[in-house]
Amino acid sequence: MSPKDGPGGDWRRADGRITPARVAIILIVILTLVFIFENTRQVKVRLLIPEVTMPLYLALLAMAVIGALCGGYFIKRRK
Repeated sequence: MSPKDGPGGDWRRADGRITPARVAIILIVILTLVFIFENTRQVKVRLLIPEVTMPLYLALLAMAVIGALCGGYFIKRRK
């Protein structure tokens, strides 16, 4: 079994070059993570009735994960 046949597939083109779209996605992910972890102050978050105090980076990270899951669901559904 070659590495290309693995469950994750090949993240490069067949000729071995990384695609520009994948470089852009990697940069967006890195910038998003830097933004999230730079915001560490405590904030009050209200979801319907309860109000909790939590670090802002946890709220941002949770929203990024939820957004990625929703985006992945709709992309997969389109295929």
